[in-house]
Amino acid sequence: MPEPSLTATRLAGSADSPALLVVGPSLGTSVEALWSATAAMLADAVEVVGWDLPGHGRSAPTDRPFTIADLAARVRELAAGEARGRAAHHAGVSLGGAVALQLALEPGPFTAVACLASAAKIGEEQAWHERADLVRRAGTPVMVTGSAQRWFAPGFLEREPAVADRLLHALRVADAASYARACDALASHDLRDRLPEVRVPLLLGPGELDPVIAPAAARAEAAAAPGAQLHVFAGCAHLPPAEDPAAVAAVLRARLETPTPRGGTR
Repeated sequence: MPEPSLTATRLAGSADSPALLVVGPSLGTSVEALWSATAAMLADAVEVVGWDLPGHGRSAPTDRPFTIADLAARVRELAAGEARGRAAHHAGVSLGGAVALQLALEPGPFTAVACLASAAKIGEEQAWHERADLVRRAGTPVMVTGSAQRWFAPGFLEREPAVADRLLHALRVADAASYARACDALASHDLRDRLPEVRVPLLLGPGELDPVIAPAAARAEAAAAPGAQLHVFAGCAHLPPAEDPAAVAAVLRARLETPTPRGGTR
C-alpha cells in the first residue's frame, strides 16, 4: 500500500460477520484506545476494523506530506480488501471524521458514513501550522494538557481515569513528525463547498459539550449535505466513542440495520 501507510486492527467481530464497520481515530489517539469499548458492543452484528494514523498506534511513522484525501484513498483500499462482498460502513472521529466526509463524496466500497465530532473545516489553517511547528520542536507530550481539556467533558477524567490515561498515553508516544504532518493535512482540509455533493447516507454526530465542533456548526453542515442526519451525543465533548460508548454503539447499530442503496449512491 503506498504512503501514507495505515495499519488495520480488528477490534470486534470476525470475517464471518455479516457486515463491516471501519472506524477511524482522532489526531493523537490510537484507534484501539478510542474505539475498543464501542466496538465490543457491536461484536454481535458487525466486524469492526480500525485504522491508525501514520505514527500513531500500530501504523508506521512518516515525515512525508499527505492530505485528508490521501488518507481516504488508503481507507478505501483497506475496506475493499476487508469487505469481501459484505456491506461496508465507515465511522471516524475528528480527523477520522474528516476522512469520513471525504469518503461521503467518493465512497468506494462504503454504503454509509458517520462523521463524529468533526466538520468540513476544523479550526484555522494558521493554527494547525503553528501546532505542527510546536510538535516538531517539542514532541507530542507538549499537547497532553490542552488535548485533555478539549477531548473530555467536565468530570470525565475523574469518572474514567483509566480510559483517559490510555488515550493520553497514545498521544504521548505518537511520532512527532507524523503528528505534525497530520496537522498540516487538517490545515488544508475544507470541504464546505462540497457538502452538496455527498453521495451516501451521512450521519453527523457532534458532542454536546465539544469545544472544537459545536453542535450548531454540525447542524448547519447536516442541512447542506443531501439527506444527512444529525445526532448530538449528550454529555460528550470531542471523543464520543470513548466518553459514551453505549450511546455511539446504539446510534451506529441503528444505522447498520437501516438498508442502504448498493453501489455507494443514493
